[in-house]
Amino acid sequence: MKVLDLQCSDLHVFEGWFGSEQDFCSQLERGLLSCPICANAVVTKRLSAPRLNLGKVAEPNPSRSKEISPSGAASDPFTQRQLAALAVARQLMAQTEDVGTQFAQEARKIHYGESPERVIRGQASVQEAAELVEEGISVLPLMLPEILKNTLQ
Repeated sequence: MKVLDLQCSDLHVFEGWFGSEQDFCSQLERGLLSCPICANAVVTKRLSAPRLNLGKVAEPNPSRSKEISPSGAASDPFTQRQLAALAVARQLMAQTEDVGTQFAQEARKIHYGESPERVIRGQASVQEAAELVEEGISVLPLMLPEILKNTLQ
Protein backbone atom coordinates (compact mmCIF):
# COMPACT_ATOMS: atom_id res chain seq x y z
CA MET A 1 0.00 0.00 0.00
CA LYS A 2 1.36 3.42 -0.98
CA VAL A 3 0.25 6.54 0.85
CA LEU A 4 0.94 9.62 -1.25
CA ASP A 5 0.73 13.30 -0.43
CA LEU A 6 -1.29 14.94 -3.18
CA GLN A 7 -2.20 18.52 -4.07
CA CYS A 8 -4.76 20.04 -6.41
CA SER A 9 -4.10 23.10 -8.55
CA ASP A 10 -5.96 25.19 -5.94
CA LEU A 11 -3.20 24.19 -3.47
CA HIS A 12 -5.37 21.95 -1.26
CA VAL A 13 -3.20 19.21 0.23
CA PHE A 14 -4.60 15.74 0.89
CA GLU A 15 -3.58 12.11 1.15
CA GLY A 16 -4.26 9.26 -1.26
CA TRP A 17 -3.87 5.52 -0.67
CA PHE A 18 -2.99 3.33 -3.64
CA GLY A 19 -2.07 -0.30 -4.22
CA SER A 20 1.04 0.73 -6.16
CA GLU A 21 2.64 3.58 -8.09
CA GLN A 22 1.06 2.12 -11.25
CA ASP A 23 -2.35 2.20 -9.56
CA PHE A 24 -1.87 5.91 -8.79
CA CYS A 25 -0.75 6.68 -12.37
CA SER A 26 -3.64 4.69 -13.84
CA GLN A 27 -6.24 6.48 -11.72
CA LEU A 28 -4.70 9.84 -12.55
CA GLU A 29 -4.70 9.12 -16.30
CA ARG A 30 -8.35 7.94 -16.21
CA GLY A 31 -9.43 11.10 -14.37
CA LEU A 32 -10.53 9.21 -11.26
CA LEU A 33 -8.65 11.43 -8.81
CA SER A 34 -10.04 14.69 -7.50
CA CYS A 35 -9.51 16.97 -4.53
CA PRO A 36 -11.78 16.11 -1.59
CA ILE A 37 -11.96 19.81 -0.69
CA CYS A 38 -12.99 21.38 -4.01
CA ALA A 39 -13.38 18.41 -6.43
CA ASN A 40 -10.63 19.84 -8.67
CA ALA A 41 -9.37 17.05 -10.96
CA VAL A 42 -5.94 18.63 -11.58
CA VAL A 43 -3.97 16.62 -9.02
CA THR A 44 -0.21 16.32 -8.59
CA LYS A 45 1.95 14.24 -6.30
CA ARG A 46 3.91 16.14 -3.64
CA LEU A 47 7.28 15.21 -2.26
CA SER A 48 6.90 13.07 0.83
CA ALA A 49 9.22 11.08 3.02
CA PRO A 50 8.52 7.36 3.38
CA ARG A 51 7.84 6.00 6.83
CA LEU A 52 10.40 3.35 7.60
CA ASN A 53 9.73 1.02 10.50
CA LEU A 54 13.12 -0.40 11.37
CA GLY A 55 12.11 -1.77 14.75
CA LYS A 56 14.03 0.82 16.79
CA VAL A 57 12.04 3.41 18.71
CA ALA A 58 13.52 6.85 18.16
CA GLU A 59 13.94 9.29 21.00
CA PRO A 60 11.47 12.17 20.84
CA ASN A 61 12.86 15.24 19.13
CA PRO A 62 11.43 18.49 20.61
CA SER A 63 12.01 20.45 17.39
CA ARG A 64 10.10 17.81 15.40
CA SER A 65 7.08 18.10 17.70
CA LYS A 66 6.61 21.69 16.55
CA GLU A 67 6.20 20.53 12.95
CA ILE A 68 3.82 17.62 13.47
CA SER A 69 0.72 17.59 15.64
CA PRO A 70 -0.15 14.56 17.82
CA SER A 71 -2.56 13.36 15.12
CA GLY A 72 0.25 13.39 12.56
CA ALA A 73 -1.18 16.34 10.60
CA ALA A 74 1.21 19.04 9.51
CA SER A 75 0.83 22.10 11.66
CA ASP A 76 1.62 24.73 9.05
CA PRO A 77 -0.96 27.55 8.94
CA PHE A 78 -2.30 26.61 5.49
CA THR A 79 -3.07 23.02 6.51
CA GLN A 80 -4.59 24.21 9.77
CA ARG A 81 -6.90 26.56 7.83
CA GLN A 82 -7.95 23.67 5.59
CA LEU A 83 -8.74 21.51 8.62
CA ALA A 84 -10.66 24.34 10.29
CA ALA A 85 -12.66 25.01 7.11
CA LEU A 86 -13.54 21.32 6.82
CA ALA A 87 -14.62 21.22 10.47
CA VAL A 88 -16.92 24.21 9.94
CA ALA A 89 -18.32 22.69 6.74
CA ARG A 90 -18.99 19.36 8.51
CA GLN A 91 -20.79 21.23 11.29
CA LEU A 92 -22.93 23.09 8.74
CA MET A 93 -23.78 19.81 7.03
CA ALA A 94 -24.80 18.24 10.35
CA GLN A 95 -26.97 21.17 11.44
CA THR A 96 -28.84 21.90 8.22
CA GLU A 97 -31.42 20.11 6.10
CA ASP A 98 -30.47 19.38 2.50
CA VAL A 99 -33.34 20.37 0.20
CA GLY A 100 -31.28 19.82 -2.95
CA THR A 101 -32.30 21.67 -6.09
CA GLN A 102 -35.51 22.86 -4.40
CA PHE A 103 -33.56 25.39 -2.33
CA ALA A 104 -35.07 28.56 -3.81
CA GLN A 105 -38.63 27.24 -3.58
CA GLU A 106 -38.19 25.96 -0.03
CA ALA A 107 -36.50 29.21 1.11
CA ARG A 108 -39.53 31.14 -0.19
CA LYS A 109 -41.96 28.79 1.58
CA ILE A 110 -40.10 29.25 4.87
CA HIS A 111 -39.88 33.03 4.40
CA TYR A 112 -43.60 33.37 3.70
CA GLY A 113 -44.63 30.98 6.50
CA GLU A 114 -45.80 28.16 4.21
CA SER A 115 -43.21 25.70 5.63
CA PRO A 116 -41.84 25.31 9.16
CA GLU A 117 -38.89 27.58 9.94
CA ARG A 118 -35.55 25.71 9.84
CA VAL A 119 -32.03 26.06 8.48
CA ILE A 120 -31.71 24.59 5.01
CA ARG A 121 -29.03 24.11 2.38
CA GLY A 122 -29.18 23.14 -1.26
CA GLN A 123 -28.37 24.24 -4.77
CA ALA A 124 -29.55 27.43 -6.45
CA SER A 125 -28.42 29.18 -9.58
CA VAL A 126 -26.88 32.64 -9.38
CA GLN A 127 -30.12 34.06 -10.77
CA GLU A 128 -32.25 32.22 -8.19
CA ALA A 129 -30.02 33.44 -5.35
CA ALA A 130 -30.21 37.04 -6.64
CA GLU A 131 -34.02 36.83 -6.84
CA LEU A 132 -34.18 35.55 -3.24
CA VAL A 133 -32.07 38.48 -2.06
CA GLU A 134 -34.29 40.93 -4.00
CA GLU A 135 -37.31 39.48 -2.15
CA GLY A 136 -35.59 40.09 1.18
CA ILE A 137 -34.75 36.44 1.80
CA SER A 138 -31.33 36.02 3.38
CA VAL A 139 -29.06 33.51 1.66
CA LEU A 140 -25.40 32.66 2.17
CA PRO A 141 -23.74 31.11 -0.88
CA LEU A 142 -21.15 28.50 0.14
CA MET A 143 -19.15 26.03 -1.86
CA LEU A 144 -19.13 22.87 0.25
CA PRO A 145 -16.91 19.99 -0.84
CA GLU A 146 -18.70 16.96 -2.27
CA ILE A 147 -16.75 14.74 0.12
CA LEU A 148 -18.78 16.08 3.02
CA LYS A 149 -21.98 14.58 1.60
CA ASN A 150 -20.62 11.13 2.37
CA THR A 151 -19.27 9.68 5.59
CA LEU A 152 -15.52 9.30 5.79
CA GLN A 153 -13.98 5.94 6.66
